[in-house]
This record gives sequence, C-alpha cells and structure tokens, in this order.
Amino acid sequence: MQDRRVMEEKRLKITVADLRPLEGTHDRQKETLSQANESLLPTSPGFLQIHLGQHNDARMNLAIALTAARYGAAIANYTEVVRLLKKTDPKSGKILVCGARCRDVLTGQEFDVKAKCVINATGPFTDSVRKMDEQTVPNICQPSAGVHIVMPGYYSPDNMGLLDPETSDGRVIFFLPWQKMTIAGTTDTPTDVTPNPIPTEEDINFILTEVRNYLSCDVEVRRGDVLAAWSGIRPLVTDPSSKNTQSISRNHVVHVSDSGLVTIAGGKWTTYRSMAQDTIDAAIKSHNLQAGSCKTTGLFLQGGEGWSPTLYIRLVQDYGLECEVAQHLANTYGDKALEVARLAQVTGKRWPIVGKRLVSEFPYIESEIEYSIQEYACTTVDIIARRTRLAFLNVQAAEEALPKIIEIMGKHLNWSDHKKKEELATAQKFLYYEMGYKARSEQLTDQSEINLTAGDLERYKKRFHMFDKEGKGFITIVDVQRVLKSINLQINESALHEILNEVDLNKNGQVEFNEFLQLMSAIQKGYVSGSRLAVLMKTAEENICHRNVISVDRSGGGL
Repeated sequence: MQDRRVMEEKRLKITVADLRPLEGTHDRQKETLSQANESLLPTSPGFLQIHLGQHNDARMNLAIALTAARYGAAIANYTEVVRLLKKTDPKSGKILVCGARCRDVLTGQEFDVKAKCVINATGPFTDSVRKMDEQTVPNICQPSAGVHIVMPGYYSPDNMGLLDPETSDGRVIFFLPWQKMTIAGTTDTPTDVTPNPIPTEEDINFILTEVRNYLSCDVEVRRGDVLAAWSGIRPLVTDPSSKNTQSISRNHVVHVSDSGLVTIAGGKWTTYRSMAQDTIDAAIKSHNLQAGSCKTTGLFLQGGEGWSPTLYIRLVQDYGLECEVAQHLANTYGDKALEVARLAQVTGKRWPIVGKRLVSEFPYIESEIEYSIQEYACTTVDIIARRTRLAFLNVQAAEEALPKIIEIMGKHLNWSDHKKKEELATAQKFLYYEMGYKARSEQLTDQSEINLTAGDLERYKKRFHMFDKEGKGFITIVDVQRVLKSINLQINESALHEILNEVDLNKNGQVEFNEFLQLMSAIQKGYVSGSRLAVLMKTAEENICHRNVISVDRSGGGL
C-alpha cells in the first residue's frame, strides 16, 4: 500500500513479530497462520513472521520523475541515448563526456543534450551506455530474469504472504497479497538484456509447482488461475573498482570513468534515496560542481504532502465515488487524487455519483486516463501497464479495456483512425507476449488433447446437443441466443461474440463439438478456468432440467 510512510521514506520496515524455537512449534505455527487463512500451511517446522511495506513500483517511479520536474528538472520519456558527446579538455588534454545525442523513439527526431556531467542510471542497460564511453570496458552487469505470476486473491490472505528462501532447486519462492490479487514468484535465470522480456511456460509451471508445496491439499492450484505473467530483468552488478571483479555486489555501485561518466548500478527500491545521494555526491566531487547539501531527507514526493489515511473518505463524501475506487485513488495518487476525482464523469446512477470504471472488477476509472495524459502518458501500453496495473493483474480484463482507453486517449491526443488501430495492435501484442496472454491462450488450442471418461463424454454430449438442436455438429450465436431466451436470460450480441470467440479455436465463427470437448477437458485438467461459455452452458442446462421436473405437490399427488 503506497501510503506516505512507504511512499516518502521508502525504508523497508522489518519487525520480528514471532520467532519460536524449532522444537514443538508446528502446531502453534499452524494456529497462527490459520488465523489468516487455513490454506496457508508452510511445511517448515518453524517460521519467522515479519512486517513489510508494499508499494506500486510504477507509480513510485513516476512520482520521482514528477517531483524532479517540480524542482526544475527537464524530463522526457520515450527518449533513448544514441551516443555520448565528447570534447577535449584544453587544460588537461583529456577527452571528456559532455552530453548525449538522444532520439525521440515516437517521432524519430534526434537532438543533443549538453551537460557538465552525464550520469548513467540505466539499470540492465548499464553496460551498453558504458561501452558508448569506452568500447573495451568489461561488463559489470549480470542480468537475471525473474518471472512473476498473478493469481486470484484467495490464494493468500489479505495481509499475509509467505516466502521460502530454499526451494527444491535452491531458488526463492514467495506468494503475497498484491492489489487484491496474489503475486507469486520468482525465477532466477541468466538472460540477455532486452526491452521486451517474455515469460516462458517452463518458468510459470515452476512457480505453480512450488506454490503447491505450501498450500493445503484441498486447494487445487490450476494453470488456468494464472491471470497474468511477466518477466523482469534484475541488473545484478559487480564492482569494477573491487579486486574481485567476479563477485556480485549486494549493494549499489557508483563508478566514475576516466572520461567523467558517472555510473550508478545495482541497488534496490528500498535504498533509492541513498543511491541518489551517493551518485550526486560522486558527480559533484568528480566534476567540481557547485551544489548545496543533500535535501532528500524529509522531501515529499508528488502527492505525498497532503495525504492522510482518511483522504479516501473525503473523496467519497465530496465527490460521490465508490469506497473502493476512492481508496485506490488516494493510495495511488496521494493528494493528487482530488484532481482525478474532479475529472470523473457523472455515472447517471444513484450511486456512485461519479467515476465510471474501465473494467467492472477493478477500481480504475475513466478519468485516470485523462489525468495520466497530463502526467506524460503517450501510449495505450502506458495506461494498462504503467499508469494503471491492469495488464499485470488480468490480461483479459486489460484487453477488454483497450477500446475505451484508445477512445479517450484518441480524443485528447487527436489520434487518427490509423493511429488508433496501430495503438490497439501494439497493446494487444504487448499483452500477448510480455504479459503472458500467449502462454495462457496456448493452454487451449486446436491441438489440445481430449482426455475424458465415457461418462463425461456422454454428459458433455448431452449438454452440447441442448444448444445444437439440429445436430449440425457446431453451435453459433443464434443457437446460444435461442437457449438463453427459453430461460429468460439476455446477453448482448457483442458479449456473446466474445464468449464464443474464446473457444472458437479455428476462428470460423462457430464452436464445434470437438472444440467444446477440448475446452471441458482443459478445464478438468486445470489448464483453463473462468470460461464464460462453459459456465453459461452449464447454467442453462441446470435451468432447463430444473424447469422440466414436475414436483409431486404441484401435480396433485397420485401414484
């Protein structure tokens, strides 16, 4: 939760709350954890309970940039360094870095930025910039890929998670409550540096396998419960100034090259202010810059000044926002939540008065898109991944929100129809590859095996033929509409198109019997969950069967 303490101090607060002797502790351990959730039962005979802060890393990053702008920094996103600019110092004769040639990746325009000092703070891309300075320098960054998955919230209690530093192969595993979902991870695999890392099915299944070891046997951990998956790159570094250049540094490293390029690498979120202070101190010292003392201590980030734990109540009372939406806005934007609320549109309902949701099950509202544009959002992916966290929470929900997001952004940024189509395609590609939609969709394909018992086959055949009255061997929207009408249930045609399209594996506009059996088989195996067509057909079957049963008391008795 991004409150002022976490948002502004950014110190990880760890408190030993419950450390028991290993002998005879298992029952007490289970008792303590079962108060949070009976399904969370670690197999270890002892445990350590700690208290951690949690934050929205994307929002934190943006808040730092916006705060820098507030204090006079010129900031730019979607800008890359093409090469470093250099000059010869007339006094020493040394060649020094004096700026960078940059490119706007959205327009392709290039421009120079001159500077007395250039700081390389590029995470996994650290070495690529260092080699712009000196081609022969050895790499100090050892990138490692860490895959995370998001699962429904019931996999962890609201305020408790679990971390085990010793899994079956020595890696760390955790599953924690996050944004009312459960985040689980992680893997640790050497990787090449890429701006578009992709989660693999192997990594996803590793995490699921490990998670199963910690939950009650009553809980079925299903592949279909993975709502999103992504891979991040950890910029692990070695210290170029150290005698042991192969040893990974547990802390951040600040290094100044012969040409004056200041590099800050490694580190972590919890020490970001210390990293910044050490970096600026090195820049001042190495370039004889004039500057006062460091002011980071006590400096509020954007949105932190007027935040309080009860700010969300004011949003509910003054604007008529839903409580869940108000809490989300207050925890995400701090005191800037008031500006987001002012932009919110009237719903036309009795309650909430304002705040139209992008997707029904998440608290993100349409006015956040308009506000995000004021905070430098340029693309649809910015919205679903870096302004809201929809892509990280549920890839299907993120895809459903794309048309509305593009409509609003297009209006404010004057996008052409061609630009809107381009944005849609780019966002869908992002969800498909980088956020796990591809791995999820591959759980049900036209090559999926059908592994059902004879009884299951007969049951599903009967259910399918309830919709396929003519025995065509497939069902269409018309068939579904006919059955729904018979049980007085209405679903609009566009929603039905989406529902059938999820199962229409060969994309011919109809669901064939074999596709239906592949779906039901995948559901039984746990590869697929939350299929709207499967639930709809089962519900319709139950309604029709219940309607056809004539009870004795209504038939007038008799034999």
